[in-house]
Amino acid sequence: MEAVPVGEDGAAPDEQVMQSTTALHGDDSDISRARRLAGGFLTRARTEYGLPVSQRAIDLAQLVVSELVTNARKYAPGPAALDLRIVGGMVEIGVWDCDPVLPVARAADAGRVGQHGLEIVVAVAHSFEARREPVGKRITVHLTLTDETNRAPTGRRPLENGQI
Repeated sequence: MEAVPVGEDGAAPDEQVMQSTTALHGDDSDISRARRLAGGFLTRARTEYGLPVSQRAIDLAQLVVSELVTNARKYAPGPAALDLRIVGGMVEIGVWDCDPVLPVARAADAGRVGQHGLEIVVAVAHSFEARREPVGKRITVHLTLTDETNRAPTGRRPLENGQI
């Protein structure tokens, strides 16, 4: 984990910024490794940096990372990257993979077995964005660090380019 100096990387001058980037190699250990990295990142933010990080935020971050990395492994075999970043009261989770096809959340269907991961991610996130990159795509999710709701203040998530 790298602590980025205050005021850099798009943060307001009084916001603390921490970030970590990890290459995922496209093997069977990626999902569990990414979950451990996310949990450890947020635990260190709480214990070493004194940031208010709830256990619920750690659990949700591990769930989101697990779902996003699972999708990257399933639909874009090959290298991927996991970015974790804390700015203000949010953890930003970014997963890059080499497939340019953007994911589409399917309509809710209680009778469908499996393929609910993206629905779950969107449901727990404060915001969700999928965008194409020069190579592949990047999925970015924001979660609050405390037990506050992850919904936007208006009750609706703001729509952005590529956002579901």
